[in-house]
Amino acid sequence: MGDIDTNIPKHANASSTTIDGIEISRLGRQQASARNPASSEATLDMEGKMQTIHTNQYGSACPTQQDSLTFPNVQIGGLPITVVDRRSAASFMIEVARHRRSDNRPHYFTSANGEVVARVHADENIAKLFREADQILADGQPLVMASRWLCSLKLPERVATTDLFHDVAELAEKEGISFYLLGASETENQKAVSATRESYPNLRIAGHCHGYLSGEDLERKLDEINALAPDILWLGLGVPREQIFVHDFAARLANVGVIKTSGGLFDHLAQKTRRAPLWVQKAGFEWCWRVLMEPRRLFWRYFTTNPYAIYAILRFSK
Repeated sequence: MGDIDTNIPKHANASSTTIDGIEISRLGRQQASARNPASSEATLDMEGKMQTIHTNQYGSACPTQQDSLTFPNVQIGGLPITVVDRRSAASFMIEVARHRRSDNRPHYFTSANGEVVARVHADENIAKLFREADQILADGQPLVMASRWLCSLKLPERVATTDLFHDVAELAEKEGISFYLLGASETENQKAVSATRESYPNLRIAGHCHGYLSGEDLERKLDEINALAPDILWLGLGVPREQIFVHDFAARLANVGVIKTSGGLFDHLAQKTRRAPLWVQKAGFEWCWRVLMEPRRLFWRYFTTNPYAIYAILRFSK
């Protein structure tokens, strides 16, 4: 996942804590704690072994057994990772995006890789942000490889956001599902939107904006996104800024169906960042490729997080 900077102001009159030098308000935490995890209308159990969504909320559009759509989770590095392949993950996102929640907040899907595992174990505040997610996908091949050796269930494949986006866009174009792209610089965001429109000419893009917003500009943009009511908001701000964004502002986006954190997705769509060759990805060394592409920015990050990630995966996977 990328690391695209943005400025996120805290709410007035809300107590706050600091993560990576970013202040995060407790207003979103209070709203999160008000959810009813036992509700049959929206049950997404990220602490248990199974993730269940009942059809009395999602309707007959979900092909399910015993009136529910169920994906198992496995613990990798202490995080509950959803056991699902890319195509099923894409279909699931489309189905979820069709229906708004009863508690006036979007569904929150995020992803994890080795760096995320390391940061979650190094900072409890970041860990809490990830625990708020309704679904965590495996965006790193090392997590897939670890599941085959250390877990009760094997992850079928890596669900990289840069690949998942195209799977979802292909389905969304057919189903009339709308996107909003928020993140990256203004130039890269525009290039990403142009590339998406060229690849998927019938896709409904409700709007788009760069990720460098603060103060009144951010307030107006939140109101604008909510008014546009996109089915899926692709949020590319980098870890942990995009998780903080969801924590602080999801309650103001009640008309959005799904928020999917996206890291450096828009830079890839804009072809600013090159993907590693497929064999490098499958071998689990895409992080090494990225270091070679951006050594000044990424060498120290991976040098410090990789050992911690290896330890956490070996110690806290089952």
